[in-house]
Amino acid sequence: MAVPAHTKTHPVADELAQLLFEGADRERVHGAWRRLVSGKEFAYRPGLPPEERTALSYERLRLLNDAAGDPVELAADPYRLAGLHEWTGPVDGGLTTLASIHYNLFLGSVLDHDGGRGRDLSAFTSLRRTGTFLCTELEHGNDVASMETVAVFDRTTGGFHLTTPTPGARKFMPNTSLTGGPKTAVVAARLVVDGEDQGTFLFLTPLSDENGHLPGVRVRPLPQRTGTPVDHCLTSFDRVWLPREALLEAEHGRLGADGTLASTLGNRRKRLLRSINRVTMGKLCMSAGTLGMSRAALTIAVRYAHSRFLAGPKAGERIPLAAHRSHHGRLLHALATAYAMTFLHRSLVSRFAVHADEDRAEVEREVAVAKGWITWQARAITTECRERCGAQGLFPANGLADLPLNIEGGITAEGDNLVIWVKAASEMVFGHQGVLVGESGDPEGRELTELPFLRGLLAEAERIWQDRARTALREGPSGDPVGRWNATSDAALEMVSAHARLQAADAFLAAAARAEDPRAGFLMRSLCRLFLLRQLGEHTGDLLAEGRLTPDHVRALPKAVDTVLGELAPHLMTLVDAFDLPAEVLSGIPIASGGSVGGDEDGGEVDWVEAEVGAGVSVRV
Repeated sequence: MAVPAHTKTHPVADELAQLLFEGADRERVHGAWRRLVSGKEFAYRPGLPPEERTALSYERLRLLNDAAGDPVELAADPYRLAGLHEWTGPVDGGLTTLASIHYNLFLGSVLDHDGGRGRDLSAFTSLRRTGTFLCTELEHGNDVASMETVAVFDRTTGGFHLTTPTPGARKFMPNTSLTGGPKTAVVAARLVVDGEDQGTFLFLTPLSDENGHLPGVRVRPLPQRTGTPVDHCLTSFDRVWLPREALLEAEHGRLGADGTLASTLGNRRKRLLRSINRVTMGKLCMSAGTLGMSRAALTIAVRYAHSRFLAGPKAGERIPLAAHRSHHGRLLHALATAYAMTFLHRSLVSRFAVHADEDRAEVEREVAVAKGWITWQARAITTECRERCGAQGLFPANGLADLPLNIEGGITAEGDNLVIWVKAASEMVFGHQGVLVGESGDPEGRELTELPFLRGLLAEAERIWQDRARTALREGPSGDPVGRWNATSDAALEMVSAHARLQAADAFLAAAARAEDPRAGFLMRSLCRLFLLRQLGEHTGDLLAEGRLTPDHVRALPKAVDTVLGELAPHLMTLVDAFDLPAEVLSGIPIASGGSVGGDEDGGEVDWVEAEVGAGVSVRV
């Protein structure tokens, strides 16, 4: 049975899509990108070698730029910038990387420093020159405060000499090759004036022109990495002279004509964080890209589950894979998580877009925590979807095989997940006020169908792990900071994990409350209930010991999960139709449109061997 390329006509799916995609702002935030990836230029192209795939991503970047409207406005709009990543992520991971670097890290950094005042940005907004971002060094990744690249102030010319002093200071992984045409970078380097380190700032640095790399710029391609290829390189500088205007300045640092630095920030670390402030938006971008990949993977896997038939319990009967709880149950758990991820991301983009300076530290921490959780969940979801599509899922033409590998890049980019969680954990042990003891209420008479009760239990789990972390830190070995943190970190990281899931649940509950159609509201509440029940499973022992659950609750939990799965199973297609993947994209994916890789010339399936697996059930292998 062939599934139509696009079937989202049900009003419930329409309302779910409105809830998922910014409501009244849906067209402005998502419309251009959705139409862009529907074009034939973004269809999957088999058999391209890595160099050609990279070149294709640059070609698509130009198409994206044409669709972007004003690139300066795009770089300043967190909503549209995140939306860009959601829609390009599933179709071209390389393009997503290039766009993230050019619009957010490069152009955004220039604009964040005095609004790009007095600079001609036309070469970058027209993509005559592609922008890139050089911060991480070969030996200095998450410890970026230790970077070694220097820009030495030259009093004679008023400019700077940009230098890579050691092999370990080479900039690691920027897309600085000649592929894609001439490039310019913003380079993070220590500003040195008369031998004194003034802190890290960004310097606008031309890297190449139509004839190749410029004098003093040394670029060495890196080996191919996993995922969609990008022209990653090692880049170094040999006393490259830069004019005075190369320094990107703002209130956190202005260099006077006499070489005196004026700054509103009192130390070098704060200046560094302000200079590379775009990394926070980058975390939202990386999360958004993996969100799009997760929703695409689920759409493909669910459609395949309805078009892939196997032997039923009666002779001659054929039933879809989706009929089996062992199959649709896993997809529903993944769907509940994907919805929660999406609503969490929406809430944080909104919060980031309007935050005040006094809220900066908290917002940046929440974005970092969410980035870790979302990208880790995305990897799990795309891997699950690939497995549920069997051997068909191994073929890149079916839209799944490359997704987990591309998500690996998001897990590491803009701060490795574990490292940013450790930083958040250290801040939250005493610097975060979670749920108060007793807030979840007396468990007697409460039902596992009650969303406020389930939400309160997850909040209690966060509190439990915070209390454990605080106790471990207080009781850790005195005079041994590393030893004390080692005794604390496991509990503190569990606290962060529970916090991320609680924030996702709160965003999910808020979205469910906005549903107007009773059927959409039912699906939203049921999905949220499934999400919460799944999160609580690992905490039942602690909650029971703390008197927040009764033994009857623990015994009833598996049945409660199974009941919700049974209620949601008939609505699998509606739930993924709400993800609104374009018909043109789905029609190009064989297993998403009723076909298969290896089908006959008419698009039908090839013959499959059926293997008996017991209990009267047979599957195709």
